[in-house]
Amino acid sequence: MFANFIYFIVALLIYSTYQPSEQTNFPPLDTALFFISLLLLFTIISKRQFTRIAASIHTSTPDELDRRFSSTLTRQSVLAVALFAVDVYGLNLSSFFSDIWIFQAIPTLEALIFLALFCGYLALVWFNAYGAYRRIYRVEMSRRAYVSSNIQFSIPVLLPWLLLSGVADLILALPFELPRKVLTSPEGETAYFLVFLFVVAILGPLIIQKFWRCRSLEAGYFRERIDALCRRAGVGYADILYWPIFGGRMITAGVMGLVRRFRYILVTDALLRILDPTEVDAVIAHEIGHVRKRHLLFYLFFFIGYMVVAYATFDLIVYLIVFSEPIYRFVFFTGISRTTVTTGLLSLAIIFNFLVYFRFIFGYFMRNFERQADAFVYTLFASATPLISTFQKIVAVSGQSADKPNWHHFSIQQRVDFLQQCEADRSSILRHDRKVRNSIVIYLIAIVLVGIAGYQLNFGQAGKRLNEKFFETVILKELSGGGGKDAGLYGMLGDLYFGRGNFEQAVSSYRSALELEPENALVLNNYAWLLATCEDETLRDPELALELARKAASIEQSPHIMDTLAESLFVNGHVDEAIAVATTARTLAKTNLQYYNGQLEKFQAARDNEY
Repeated sequence: MFANFIYFIVALLIYSTYQPSEQTNFPPLDTALFFISLLLLFTIISKRQFTRIAASIHTSTPDELDRRFSSTLTRQSVLAVALFAVDVYGLNLSSFFSDIWIFQAIPTLEALIFLALFCGYLALVWFNAYGAYRRIYRVEMSRRAYVSSNIQFSIPVLLPWLLLSGVADLILALPFELPRKVLTSPEGETAYFLVFLFVVAILGPLIIQKFWRCRSLEAGYFRERIDALCRRAGVGYADILYWPIFGGRMITAGVMGLVRRFRYILVTDALLRILDPTEVDAVIAHEIGHVRKRHLLFYLFFFIGYMVVAYATFDLIVYLIVFSEPIYRFVFFTGISRTTVTTGLLSLAIIFNFLVYFRFIFGYFMRNFERQADAFVYTLFASATPLISTFQKIVAVSGQSADKPNWHHFSIQQRVDFLQQCEADRSSILRHDRKVRNSIVIYLIAIVLVGIAGYQLNFGQAGKRLNEKFFETVILKELSGGGGKDAGLYGMLGDLYFGRGNFEQAVSSYRSALELEPENALVLNNYAWLLATCEDETLRDPELALELARKAASIEQSPHIMDTLAESLFVNGHVDEAIAVATTARTLAKTNLQYYNGQLEKFQAARDNEY
């Protein structure tokens, strides 16, 4: 079930990391035909796969059927992710929404449409899987209930993003400059995300339990027994709820909530109906173990850890793409849209990063936290025998193999073996606790080191040099690969050299750009600024700077161009004209007013000193 969370998050990454090109990849009719054809092919493949499994129910063992069903469900879900990626990258469906004002004003609406499309693909997989599922596991459950249960269980993973994105859209739509300015700055965006993450982590269970349509466990024997066990363990909660996942037919329980006021103990009807009271106690003790060991809080920090890893490795991924010659050749010589190819490669790298982190790092801690929660039973009871018998009942009732592998749980047989080992030697519990503590320490040290490296890459001198080298490599490769007649590329190369202090190379690049496009206002402006202000006085040419600045201003009257003209007038001794033009620049400017005011004050001070 938890794999569905991963599928939805990957789909969200596919959509959110894609930068759509302005033009559609295919005409609307061709796009529609491709979309329908792929959908029909996907439906046929999915249906045939599960029909074959259902047909072999009398010729295969239960363990074999369970493995085949699980692996087929995984393959079809991954195929749904691939089909969604084709819709986004190959068909460029988002380009058809780009000119619709409501999606420009509220980008979250467009994202919801695409995520609903992906949910539809998974729903189609579950719809086709139902027949085999019902026959293999002998579950009396309608197809509609099976599909809707999968959807209801999985969708809450998107709720934090939905709230985060929706509130951001609202803030950006409001006519207030300060909130917009804060939210669009890197620091403000990071602070907003962290605050929102903790708020959702605290209040999220309240929303999720309503989305899952949970209801309070009625007063009576089991509620009193669970309440007594929680009080004995010193664990507070808001409510004990029936968990109607898959109609309540699964033998399972859960706990969610970081704080007492929004913490919920979840139990299914099957848990209370099939297990005896001591077994129910053992399961609740396991869930209490998650609370007492603070696993839910660690999960939150592990998620933040992923953000640190993603932040630290993003530039490295970009550099790898750029500096890899085979990738470069693929990007620039396939004839496919460069935006589509480069963002596609970047998205694949980000998704790979995400899968590796959650599959191997997060999965490692989840498995060991589950084992730690199993062992917590010994804190409340003398023996874990009731928990062992619970696992055996789960195998018998579900029809699943006890050895079935799981990325976020040890197999049931492995969990039983560990508990039996603890029955014989309680020191196994201490050794496992020590293993978890040491693993957390190693993880925290690694995250701190990764965070420091990420900070250096993004804000330190090493990162600055890498970024400069990165852009220089991109531009030079593009110029040598057919872009030698592009004045804009020479202009960007000149800006890069100017910022780095390679002034002679900057002058050469600007001259090359103007030879190709003499009316390029941006190049004229930047070249004029270099000639007027260059640290290397031997390269200064105030007269040529003024000539270029006047020409740029005649083409485009933007604040930064008028500022360059004012500076050029100033270095040529035309102070009054410089003040007049600087006043115009400040009037045109909407941002960075402090700089423009400073320029005007500099010119006025120079005039005052003349008198």
